[in-house]
Amino acid sequence: MYKIKIRVVSVRGHCAANLKVGDIFEIDNNGQPVPVQFCGWAFVTLWPFITPLRYGGTLPWEKDPNKAYVSCPDPENTVVFEISRTPDDTPFESDKQAF
Repeated sequence: MYKIKIRVVSVRGHCAANLKVGDIFEIDNNGQPVPVQFCGWAFVTLWPFITPLRYGGTLPWEKDPNKAYVSCPDPENTVVFEISRTPDDTPFESDKQAF
């Protein structure tokens, strides 16, 4: 199993959940976002991409097998996320945490 980090890379419009470029979230061992103040609509959209990366799968359309780029479903105020994975025994770098 891999550690998963989600980073906000773009916000087009105004995110109602107040997500900002650079916000970082990790997925814990139970598959939950940390910190928990994550947009539910975005999380439901990201989950199908998190799961294969978390368990060693790849997404054939992505250039980097360890990353995926996904946007939230709001067409007027779109947030784009980078999902990245690292081996489970690799500590995350100390990035700026959201909230």
